[in-house]
Amino acid sequence: MNLALSVLDWWCRSWRLRSYVSGSLPHPAVVAMWHDEMLPVWRFFASVTAAALISYSRDGEWLARLLQRWQYTVVRGSRHRGGKEALHQLAALARQYTVLITPDGSRGPRHRFKPGAVVLAHRTQRPLLLCRIRARGIRFSRSWDRFLLPYPFAHIELFFSPPIRVPQDASPDEIDQWIQQCEQWLNLPPERLPECATS
Repeated sequence: MNLALSVLDWWCRSWRLRSYVSGSLPHPAVVAMWHDEMLPVWRFFASVTAAALISYSRDGEWLARLLQRWQYTVVRGSRHRGGKEALHQLAALARQYTVLITPDGSRGPRHRFKPGAVVLAHRTQRPLLLCRIRARGIRFSRSWDRFLLPYPFAHIELFFSPPIRVPQDASPDEIDQWIQQCEQWLNLPPERLPECATS
């Protein structure tokens, strides 16, 4: 496993990342991205104080070790196992850490936005950022999420939504509306995402 992790680590570090965002990226914040596009987003935030939610699956063990190499604080849990405890840990970390979540992970359905990221942003009053990527790479069509692994040395574009602030007094129905709006934004095709100022 160590050799494979070293290869994957080198592979990801070879990427050339370019971000598009309106204004500057807030920190700390909550960041949500689809499971199949997560690696470049995690790599992008490796330079800040960041935490990541990783499942207890076999793939999750690999990802946790990779992120620990990138100096992430890793919290283990998912909707199926340890989800409530993980949310409490992330809420505490969100005081100082940017927290990254894949809202359709770890078992799908693919590109369906589960509540966790919006609930965390609401509970902590941290801004929520949505992120999509555009890159050429290997698409694993047999995986549940059709995982994308950009090529080594790939030029990768990351598109961020404007910061979303979920009001502290938002009702359950309003939170559901935020979840639906986040899902719609993340499901925009990359060519329709606004290319704002380069950060």
